[in-house]
Amino acid sequence: MDDVLLQEPSLAYAHTHTRAQDAAEPMLPRPFMIERRRKEAGGCFTLWLRDPTGQPFNFRVGQFNMLYVYGVGEVPISIAGDASDPSLLMHTIRGVGAVTDAMGRLKVGDTIGVRGPFGNGWPLDAAVGQDVFFVTSTVGLAPLRGLILETLARREEFGKVVLAYGSRGIHDCLYENDLHAWRARFDMTVYVTAHSAPIGYRGQVGSVAHLIERAEFDPPNTVAFVCRSEAMLPAAFAALEARGVAPDRFYTTMERNMKCAVGFCGHCQRGPTFMCRQGPVYRYSDIQHLFAVREL
Repeated sequence: MDDVLLQEPSLAYAHTHTRAQDAAEPMLPRPFMIERRRKEAGGCFTLWLRDPTGQPFNFRVGQFNMLYVYGVGEVPISIAGDASDPSLLMHTIRGVGAVTDAMGRLKVGDTIGVRGPFGNGWPLDAAVGQDVFFVTSTVGLAPLRGLILETLARREEFGKVVLAYGSRGIHDCLYENDLHAWRARFDMTVYVTAHSAPIGYRGQVGSVAHLIERAEFDPPNTVAFVCRSEAMLPAAFAALEARGVAPDRFYTTMERNMKCAVGFCGHCQRGPTFMCRQGPVYRYSDIQHLFAVREL
């Protein structure tokens, strides 16, 4: 994978806005500089961003930012970095439209606008004393990455820590270095599957639901954190329930076409809830009924 690093960050884009001013002006992007970028699998890329003024950017794992390409537009992107390091933002992006394609053309040293952080976060404290089960696939690992890092930093507070990850193919795994490092740990179990693979492949082939069926954990005493595309969520939820994990014991993060991120425009509304305010992380039992409403 290509990995580009800015050796000597410039202060050419330094500004005088404070965090208090940003909070008072939530629609005003802060200019951040791209310090590093890396090409990822599956048509994704990762940007590491730093405020040239040196101000920290405090956030909770599970929150998102609105990233703005000047002259093009902005999109919501989950924060994939480590919340214990507020000096550096990490965002993993897949090019699926004009704005994200423009982000893919940005270089180290370029400037990008950042609004946020927005939304709630993953409720890791709800899992203290329990087994922790992460369920995700493809780029869905990005919104969970910071949560996994925080869980491992607090490892003694939890029982088993299990990750079930699915990719489209054997060369489409996101964050391969992280996956290898996590699999090498003695205090974490990582299951990886590919939806398709060539003849002779010896790894697991199949769906994430199959990983849930065979994973070793204590279902009645497990808190699950799920991040997949909305169309794929019901299969994961059904597999968890079949194993004995109650709907009020697993959480998911939802996606919507957000525009303002502060609850004004209504683009992120799902039923009675605004994902930029009450979400994007929800307890499944609180929104379970909404999945039965067509075209919601």
